[in-house]
Amino acid sequence: MLSAFILSVVVLTGALLIWPRVANAPIWRATITPLASIIGSGFLVLGPILDVSFGGYAPLVMIGLCAVAYLFGSAIRFNITDIANGAAASPLLSKLETAASGVLAFAFIISVAYYLNLFGAFGVSLTALDDPFHANLLTTSVFMLILFTGMTRGYAALERMEQVSVGLKLAIIAGLIFGLAVHFGKVSGQHALHFEAPQVTGWAAFTLMAGLIVTVQGFETSRYLGATYDAPMRVRSMKLAQWVSCVIYVVYIVLLTYAFDAGSLSLDETAIIALMQVVAPILPLLLVVAALSAQFSAAIADTSGSGGLVYEMSNGRVPEKLAYALLVGIGIALTWTANIFEIISYASRAFALYYAIQSGMAALRAWHAGRLAKAGLFGFMSLVGLVAAVIGTSVE
Repeated sequence: MLSAFILSVVVLTGALLIWPRVANAPIWRATITPLASIIGSGFLVLGPILDVSFGGYAPLVMIGLCAVAYLFGSAIRFNITDIANGAAASPLLSKLETAASGVLAFAFIISVAYYLNLFGAFGVSLTALDDPFHANLLTTSVFMLILFTGMTRGYAALERMEQVSVGLKLAIIAGLIFGLAVHFGKVSGQHALHFEAPQVTGWAAFTLMAGLIVTVQGFETSRYLGATYDAPMRVRSMKLAQWVSCVIYVVYIVLLTYAFDAGSLSLDETAIIALMQVVAPILPLLLVVAALSAQFSAAIADTSGSGGLVYEMSNGRVPEKLAYALLVGIGIALTWTANIFEIISYASRAFALYYAIQSGMAALRAWHAGRLAKAGLFGFMSLVGLVAAVIGTSVE
């Protein structure tokens, strides 16, 4: 019966998202890109990681991650507004912008490996071939498919999948939250809620949080939508995307943390699949569908973005197709030499460095505008980003 209700929630949410008044609303169209980037399938991996590592304090850690991401977002929003107001860029700001683009291109490369390794893990999770070798084999095959498509036909055909997959992913997440809420209510009624002691504390906890930044990353995509939306719309939509994603993340973590025994969790990338079998039989299948569609479309988007950035930075000397080949080569190497948690850490550190540069640029702009409090805040966030880029560690 619960499976039927969950499926109804998924269908109703999907219908709402494709309702013309919602789908065609400018603020929603501007919000959907950063929101979809923030709530990727890292959402599914993050729950078990926080539950096992931080126990009953996992929701506080989640709030902390969202708060750090929001402050990084505020720096990027300041840059968006300043550029839109026609402020002249100093030579130092121009160099920092170039450096930020280079770091972002590298972060995209690592994040594609992260996306497709999750794709491989979830792709074999409900089959008889559920092991690291076949997961890596599937990931490698998808890398080669992306490379072949990019070399021969370009990405236009694949990118059409993005809007459909975004709606599907958000609808399934709504079903997941509903199922978890029902399960939480049952466990609460039995007076069986859990508050586990944290397994990671002190400095190790701080470095692990730094290694999880990639799971709340994605809001920066609003920075690069200037050809479609004006600055006020991009600022509003980024704020909305971050607030909505924060609410979803925190509710998800609360429902997961206290309704399940962390000691029963196996800490791997598909741990959430076995966990949701307890809630409702339909959830594992739905989560696999969500993970596959989300990871494939995100990988396409970041592959395209990385190729475009490399092309621009090299003034056309490095063709996009060559950049795609480089990305695929690095991604396949990471697939076979690093586990998913190490790749998450690498991607987090790359994005943390990008945010550090963007925050540093915002600090300079605020200082020149005489807004000293803002300059201090953004300078502090730049330092936070630099520290996170240096110390971020993976889940052991």
